[in-house]
Amino acid sequence: MDACTLQALGLAMAPREHPLLYPGTWPADSGLLDGERFLPLDRLTHPGRTPVLAIGSNACPGQLRHKMAEFGIRSPIPMVKVRVTGLEIGVSAHVSRLGYVSASPFHAPGRVRELFVLWLDADQLTVIDASEGVPLPYGNYRRVWLSSAEVRVDLADGTTLPGVFSYVNRRGVLHNGSRAPRTHPGQRALIGELLLGSARLRELFGVTPEEFCARARADRRLCERGTRLFRREKLVTVHGLERYIGQQTGRPGTGPSLSPPST
Repeated sequence: MDACTLQALGLAMAPREHPLLYPGTWPADSGLLDGERFLPLDRLTHPGRTPVLAIGSNACPGQLRHKMAEFGIRSPIPMVKVRVTGLEIGVSAHVSRLGYVSASPFHAPGRVRELFVLWLDADQLTVIDASEGVPLPYGNYRRVWLSSAEVRVDLADGTTLPGVFSYVNRRGVLHNGSRAPRTHPGQRALIGELLLGSARLRELFGVTPEEFCARARADRRLCERGTRLFRREKLVTVHGLERYIGQQTGRPGTGPSLSPPST
């Protein structure tokens, strides 16, 4: 077996098909996603492409391959491991029709995380925007530019990027009980905690993570009820990046809008 295949590297499974695996398996280091293979990368920056910070399943090669295949996009995607200061991975205040509760960034001054930057061409950017609901007036995410003055992104060679794009949630994030944003512990643990804490959520989605995912998948109305319930039960707080929502997210030549898949 080719040692560089996603299957051989344990990177092939997509949370879109296996929601309890969200956010999916991330690579150990930088690489080039090229179809079914994850190859060594010859450089860390890619002029002419758009740098997009991956917070959740966009850092999972299996998920990226799934999103691109949906629109027939086969061009390679550079994925660069970076050191990010100023952000943490929180929990989106919406239930996805794909059967999981997504990750979403929140402002966390001084916090340091290892994440991935995707360097996307125009067609790839259009696909990822669509998958995050950016083209929709009431989509869950907006793509915003975070400058290095706000969020510092350092490459392995010591270079600091002038900024990156990130998908910021329009609905807010879930809090940890003290009004501070909660961090995303992985899907199974998260859903278990949410169900344990809400009798009404159990009525809607069942008592186990498996039931939650099965009921949520492809049931838009149920997901909308779950999303409203988060706010009704006062589980939602701000993420500290609200001021960026509404700014222009596009660039000339980023390609036509696509009909967005379920998010």
